[in-house]
Amino acid sequence: MRKKIIAGNWKMNMTPSKAAAFLNENKAACESDTADVVFCVPAVDIIPAVEAVKGTGIEIGAENLYFQDKGAYTGEIAADMLVDAGVKYVIIGHSERREYFAETDETVNKKVLKAFEYGLTPIICCGETLTQREQGITIDWVRMQIKIAFLNVTAEQAKKAVIAYEPIWAIGTGVVATTEQAEEVCTAIRKCIGEIYDAETADAIRIQYGGSVSAASAPELFAQPDIDGGLVGGASLKPDFAKIVHYDEQ
Repeated sequence: MRKKIIAGNWKMNMTPSKAAAFLNENKAACESDTADVVFCVPAVDIIPAVEAVKGTGIEIGAENLYFQDKGAYTGEIAADMLVDAGVKYVIIGHSERREYFAETDETVNKKVLKAFEYGLTPIICCGETLTQREQGITIDWVRMQIKIAFLNVTAEQAKKAVIAYEPIWAIGTGVVATTEQAEEVCTAIRKCIGEIYDAETADAIRIQYGGSVSAASAPELFAQPDIDGGLVGGASLKPDFAKIVHYDEQ
């Protein structure tokens, strides 16, 4: 039985002081015995966030890393920096990184490999645009993203990874994919992992849905057999995030 993982992606929000205050005020409500809870925060918020959740079951994640260990890469953050700061998870390949900062499937793969090298758990994002969905190529597109992201990743590493399926047309729009749409793609992702590796690996990997997840939509989405939680954007910046964490108690 896969344990649910519910992660917040703060994007470019919250100053360090506000991050610490928010977590101190809401951490008790966000703890869970049935799900792993992660807040992926901006780089400057990582250290105060780690301090704020010490002694709880909540983990802190980063929103990005670079695929080189060190060097003349102004503005980038290395994996060992994240580890030393107390990070456990890192989002890789979010559609906003791909759209605004020219990330490619190949750089996503390099970052995934670097995360595993340093013991970080990657949350690997994939998803289609509205045009791609309308053209009927969603599954093909997502399968391509997954196959390249997992190039040279071992089965043992893959079992520990998290995949976040986020239809781009649903991110920050208030539009949520139907339960059937979300489950269909997450099922296809699991099948793709099975083809790359084996049934055991496919059964072990956790697949999230992301895209305007709310307390109202979470119970039905997370009840699906191939959806193992959510990557939550705007709602993770509010106290209502606790209701998403405790979706099974509503």
